[in-house]
Amino acid sequence: MAKQTALAGQVMPVALRLAEELGLELIDVELVKENTGRFLRFFIDKAGGVSIDDCETYHRRIQPLMEKVDYDYMEVSSPGADRPLKRPADFERFSGEMVEVHLYRPVEGAKRFVGQLAGLVNGEVVILTEAGEKRFEQKKTALVKPLIEFEESDLEDEIEPPDGDAGL
Repeated sequence: MAKQTALAGQVMPVALRLAEELGLELIDVELVKENTGRFLRFFIDKAGGVSIDDCETYHRRIQPLMEKVDYDYMEVSSPGADRPLKRPADFERFSGEMVEVHLYRPVEGAKRFVGQLAGLVNGEVVILTEAGEKRFEQKKTALVKPLIEFEESDLEDEIEPPDGDAGL
C-alpha cells in the first residue's frame, strides 16, 4: 500500500508535469521489487513514437525529482507496440484496431479473445469478433493490448553477408 501511495502522491503528479513540459505522454509508472532490487519505471510515448534521446532527456530530468522515492534502479522506456490498454484514453486511441483480450477466468471456455476494438463502454471492453460482439468487464480483464500480426515472409528478410564472408 505504501508503494501505491508513493506513486500516486509523490511520483505521478511530478512525472505527469514533466512529461507534458517535454511534449510527451506519460503512459504508466510502476515501482516493482525484483530479484536485483526495486525498479522505478516510467513508460512514455508521443505521436510518432519516442526516441532514445526522448528517454534520456526524461530520465535526466526526472531523476533529481525522485530523491525521496525508495528505489534502486530507474528505467525510462517506450511502452512498445503492444502496450497494454488501461486508461479510457488508451481505448479511445486504439478504437478500430485489432486487439487481444486476456481474461483472469475463462468465458465460453476461453481466456483469450481477438477482435476489433469498439471501445470501453460503461466499464466494459467491447470488441467485434467473427462470432459477433463480445463484452468483458474491464476489471475482469488481465490484459488488453494491440494485436501484432506479421507474415512468415517478414521473418525471411535475409541479411547479406559482407563481401568475402560468403564461404564462412
